[in-house]
Amino acid sequence: MYKPRKRPTLMPAVALAALGALVAIPALSQSRLYAAAPERFASITVAPGQNLWTIADRYTSADGNVQDTVDQIMAANNLESSTVIAGEHLKIPR
Repeated sequence: MYKPRKRPTLMPAVALAALGALVAIPALSQSRLYAAAPERFASITVAPGQNLWTIADRYTSADGNVQDTVDQIMAANNLESSTVIAGEHLKIPR
């Protein structure tokens, strides 16, 4: 006797996709995204006789560390060394 072959259907795949959507959509809608606070900078022009340490000392708080400020200034301005030239414009993180 001849038995006709059953044709595969897409119904299990559709059901699985619907179930996944029912689980994923509520989970994703409850998550919150927070943007980082914008960075604030002061802009200065290096005067003759100034170096990065004296500039950082001026912008370091009383309880802060001058070396940390030097590192922040170097990072903000993409400096590879602490040498600055008179007339150079620097961004100072606030």
